[in-house]
Amino acid sequence: MRREICWRQVQMISMSSSGIPSDTKSSVTMHTGHAANIFSVKFLPHSGDRILITGAADTKVHVHDMEAKETIHMFSEHTNRVKRIATAPMWPNIFWSAAEDGIIRQYDLRENSKRSEVLIDLTEFCGQLVEAKCLAINPRDNNYLAVGANGPFVRLYDIRMIHNHRKSSSQSTSAGIHTFCDKRKSIPDGAGQYYVAGHLPVKLPDYNNRLRVLVATYVTFSPDGTELLVNMGGEQVYLFDLTFKQRPYTFLLPKKCHPPSEVQNGKTTNGMSNGIHLPASRLRLAQVSSNCTDLPPHLESIKQQANDAFARQQWTQAIQLYSLAIHKASHNAMLYGNRAAAFMKRKWDGDHYDALRDCLKALTLNPGHLKAHFRLARCLFELRYVAEALECLDDFKGKFPEQAHSSACDALDKDIKAALFSKTESAEDRKRDGSVRFHNFSRKESIPEDEIILRERSFDYKHRYCGHCNTTTDIKEANFFGSKGQYIVSGSDDGSFFIWEKETTNLVRILQGDESIVNCLQPHPSYCFLASSGIDPVVRLWNPRPETESENCRVVEDMEGAAQANQRRMNADPLEVMLLNMGYRITGLSNRGTDASDEDDSTDGQVQCRSS
Repeated sequence: MRREICWRQVQMISMSSSGIPSDTKSSVTMHTGHAANIFSVKFLPHSGDRILITGAADTKVHVHDMEAKETIHMFSEHTNRVKRIATAPMWPNIFWSAAEDGIIRQYDLRENSKRSEVLIDLTEFCGQLVEAKCLAINPRDNNYLAVGANGPFVRLYDIRMIHNHRKSSSQSTSAGIHTFCDKRKSIPDGAGQYYVAGHLPVKLPDYNNRLRVLVATYVTFSPDGTELLVNMGGEQVYLFDLTFKQRPYTFLLPKKCHPPSEVQNGKTTNGMSNGIHLPASRLRLAQVSSNCTDLPPHLESIKQQANDAFARQQWTQAIQLYSLAIHKASHNAMLYGNRAAAFMKRKWDGDHYDALRDCLKALTLNPGHLKAHFRLARCLFELRYVAEALECLDDFKGKFPEQAHSSACDALDKDIKAALFSKTESAEDRKRDGSVRFHNFSRKESIPEDEIILRERSFDYKHRYCGHCNTTTDIKEANFFGSKGQYIVSGSDDGSFFIWEKETTNLVRILQGDESIVNCLQPHPSYCFLASSGIDPVVRLWNPRPETESENCRVVEDMEGAAQANQRRMNADPLEVMLLNMGYRITGLSNRGTDASDEDDSTDGQVQCRSS
């Protein structure tokens, strides 16, 4: 299995029509000295592609001179597999490593010592079971380091702040200055920020029960350094905006922290944003929509095509068409409301949360949007925010009394109250079961208060990309592609790699890249080449072909079918996934998991929740 690809900086690899490098004389082979799989390779910046760094499953980090074909440094401080190496153009003698011992180490080749420095120890915040899986340096500001680990949170650190803090602490200790703090912080306040898809923390218990693992398998920054891309193993690919940050659209705070009178436009009295704009007075009292529903003829045509696809129950096609229209008319509430309905029907992982986001956007643009308001209550219920769902539904009934006794309203009200009753019974059972209470208490106590605060203050994603499957390996990459990073690419467990438009999130191409799994996808830094690798003992190089050429046999024509199959695969039993990877076909897999089902379990009744 090929673990990683790294482009050389000074050489362009030209391609022949056969897909084999036309110049093979430049190939270099050398023995690295590692005793196990090499997971990561990086050229040291400004070394003329002479100095190569490798990290491997033998827990070692080696530095090689490619011209002399010898290993010049060997570091062995990690105690578990080394998964990623990162370098920074601003510091040509410094690099970092992330390993499954939960530690991020920094190396300075100018130092006489052959030891590295612990930059970040995740075990201090997450316990001994945490594993660092990936890391990346911001290409525009090399002071920022992104770290991915097991769990849904991705961490962004300011390296400069960490070093300044430790230097200051060291000077204070040398001068004999003592503080009242019991323990000095290794990461100062303000040096770390967390990012998470807003629906994932609440989904963790369900995922754990189904032995479904969430792990960030790859992180990378956009070429301009303003965005962070994350391939979340066990889920989807997410893009986070580092400039215009937003809080998750979920109720992260306990209800007692923000009674209804204290909630206005998604803000609570403690200054935290919960993303939910209910129950705000402007939602209750707005009678007239200020939103213009008129669309230019070409966008009206796209909307109608989306409506037709919705009527045919082609949910993914409808979502893509609505997304295309929204990209060109981002202030049209009807488009957001319609896309929310399509998300709710499709029910892929994260779809109900995207639907909730769309409902909130529609209500922001048009507070009188009846369908968006009702769908919001349904989304909250599906996301297991049952108390908030009841509050939202009561608000809906007060605002639209003519719908208060519709069959849809009654059905949702019944579902919510049944869930609340079940939740109350479960809470009472936990109180009677002291061992369970102690276990939960102990687990909560193991997470430091600073870590809890950082998680509560996490920022939400900007875009979500669906269709691939990332459950089998923990090294699967996702990357920006194109002259301006206008496309997103990711490998998949089905042997394909997926290409999405960054801004619309629409899937535009699937290519068969491997007979089993595509793990690595690296764009050339200067030319329009994409290198891919997986289980096959080859590296494939891809570039655009003239439209006049014959059809490409590696193009997957049924993109929607492939994406749907991957969503079912992600929700399959782990044993079934193993059998699938061995080549077996599992009958009945299409019915696995509620999120993967195409059946409609909602009752529309008199509240017409089809597209507008």
